[in-house]
Amino acid sequence: MIDAGRRPQPPPPGGHVPVLLTEVLQVLQPRDGGIYVDGTFGLGGYSRGLLQSADCRVVAFDRDPTAIAAGQSLLEDFGGRLQLLEGRFSDMQRHLPHAVDGIALDLGVSSPQLDRPERGFSFRSDGPLDMRMGASGETAADVVNTRSEAELADLIWRYGEERRSRQIARAVVSRRAAQPYSRTLDLAETVRGVVRAAKDGIDPATRTFQALRIYVNDELGELERGLAVAERCLAPEGRLAVVSFHSLEDRIVKDFLRQRSSAAPRGSRHLPDATVGRAPSFELVRRQAIKPSPREAAENPRARSARLRAAIRTAAASWPDETAGGTA
Repeated sequence: MIDAGRRPQPPPPGGHVPVLLTEVLQVLQPRDGGIYVDGTFGLGGYSRGLLQSADCRVVAFDRDPTAIAAGQSLLEDFGGRLQLLEGRFSDMQRHLPHAVDGIALDLGVSSPQLDRPERGFSFRSDGPLDMRMGASGETAADVVNTRSEAELADLIWRYGEERRSRQIARAVVSRRAAQPYSRTLDLAETVRGVVRAAKDGIDPATRTFQALRIYVNDELGELERGLAVAERCLAPEGRLAVVSFHSLEDRIVKDFLRQRSSAAPRGSRHLPDATVGRAPSFELVRRQAIKPSPREAAENPRARSARLRAAIRTAAASWPDETAGGTA
């Protein structure tokens, strides 16, 4: 547990408090001399919490160059104990000369990305239809203007779990024939013309925008590769904490950790056990996901859907990497 005498200090006025910070630190149990990875630096909340909790080192990654640039002030606060690297967390192994004591991953879009219209993530403010977390690759506008109706319907359903994906894709293709999409509100209005407003107040464009963001940034592929890399980078007794915000992410994390832990179900003669001959590489901290407290959920609406899953690395060998064929 966190040393009460070295409890993380509150962020500066106006500073960012990441979701489930206390719970993540309780899972990771930072100690003096330890080395930890913050795979999704963002505004630096987890990195700051780790560095304030113990005399440890943190290697932080973010694929967004603006996040790395904004984090330079933390380098001054913590001197040589923090290292900031621009890149995907799935590439962490090539930057880590030694096994580490803990890894934190806070998945999905960050607050600055969502709050700045020029990044193109929000359906509430007008901006370029971009949605890229990094500085390269296809934009969301490229996707909606070039994919076939069937391809658009498939990705909106697969990554957004939107029931009216076919109707949305049909409306998008019809509209783009007259004028290609370039702005977020244009796309949002098209979706709102197809999907009725929900009684719970969730914007009709929510699932479609989620789907495009996940697709553009290959977020689920990045997560699968990142989990496999984390397994190889953690030292025995090293701890993994992953915070997800929707069911697609949480399912990947849950399945990965359960399969590699003693909680994995045993096979039968009808359904062979894929874990036979493989020692568990993780032990679950708890079987169920950790959720935000009612107070945190009330104070931060974005925390309501958050789920934390955590596990401790065993001394067993890493499992074969089934994601090696994916793109980096």
